Amino acid sequence: MSKSRRKGTAAESLVVAHLNGHGYPQAERRSLSGALDKGDIVNGPEGFVLEVKAHRTPHYQAWLREAEVERANADADYGVVVHKPHGVGPAKVGDFHVVMSLDTFLSVVQGQ
Repeated sequence: MSKSRRKGTAAESLVVAHLNGHGYPQAERRSLSGALDKGDIVNGPEGFVLEVKAHRTPHYQAWLREAEVERANADADYGVVVHKPHGVGPAKVGDFHVVMSLDTFLSVVQGQ
């Protein structure tokens, strides 16, 4: 397993553990699905596809496009990116960033 893949797996596991402790006890990592990927986390917040990233340099535009494809594949309401910022350790998983488009944000807050 590459270093990048290990970092991604570790970040996904941290997010799952955090979700498990905050009202989503069934959340778990999703197995890879290739071209029909449906996001990294299953059984988290209803209607959401979570795409987890652990990169030093953010690439939000590309990541949000990826989350949107995965949202459509999963027939979910919202696609968001959970980004582990550089320098934020495992004990601070609650400080990871959740990134979404403005339209996604408005849909969430307006309940659409």
